[in-house]
Amino acid sequence: MIVLAALFAVLGAASNAVGTAFQRKAASTVARGGGLRLLIALAHRPAWMIGVAGVAGAALFQALALVNGPMALVQPLFVLELPFALLIGAWLMRRRLPPPVWWAITGVVTGLALVLGAAAPSGVEDQAPMVRWIPAVALCVGLMAAAVALARPGRPPLFRAAVLATASAIGNALTAALLKSATGTFSDRGLAAFLTSWQTYGFALTGVCAVLLLENALQAGWLAASQPALTIGDATVSLLLGITLFGEQIRTGWWVLPEAIGVGCILWGVLLLSRVVPTVHAAADSGGR
Repeated sequence: MIVLAALFAVLGAASNAVGTAFQRKAASTVARGGGLRLLIALAHRPAWMIGVAGVAGAALFQALALVNGPMALVQPLFVLELPFALLIGAWLMRRRLPPPVWWAITGVVTGLALVLGAAAPSGVEDQAPMVRWIPAVALCVGLMAAAVALARPGRPPLFRAAVLATASAIGNALTAALLKSATGTFSDRGLAAFLTSWQTYGFALTGVCAVLLLENALQAGWLAASQPALTIGDATVSLLLGITLFGEQIRTGWWVLPEAIGVGCILWGVLLLSRVVPTVHAAADSGGR
């Protein structure tokens, strides 16, 4: 089950990366603008439709991963979306990635392997009593609201980007927890129970909020400020929710040392990618017009 969960999580990260890369390719072929006209123009692009299918596939793979394994394993593996998106995007735009990108990708993959190998996340529960849900949801929503209040206009752009990305990360983790519970209900009791479960509507709502917060974070400041907060925040909050809600476990003791080294490798790789991504995308967009 753990191997299956890891496989679905990697497929989900890859599928989301396909969605991002193809949507970006489609956007580079239409005139700048917004509203319904832009959506209609994009809908006529096969690349955009592939991108939409990629995002839908990612949601399905994430649900399958969460049904088969602990959040502490599944959510960190979605860090792979960033390097996957770069690799696929470079292939689509027929551009060679610079050496720093390859070093960063190596750092992220090595760090993930080290963290997950040392932590060995385990847990089989997919439901939690309301006595656990109420404080968990209240705390997550409260922290997201506090972050939005802290990131009010007028604050430094990098601060706003980091705080809003942290709020988005909390939303992503809460969405994953609710999705895990909802899909567990579907697996155990069928479609009718899934459609009447409050977690089903909860993950839809929190998912939309997380996306909106991320969009605001990306508009507020440099990607190098938002991406590390998003990446590490999602994995950290997912780990805490997995432990408190579903009784998941990770190894501690001396295992904390390789786990910390792995986190450092991931953070370094993500930060490096965040610095390089805008340059690569700018070059790709200029070449696609």
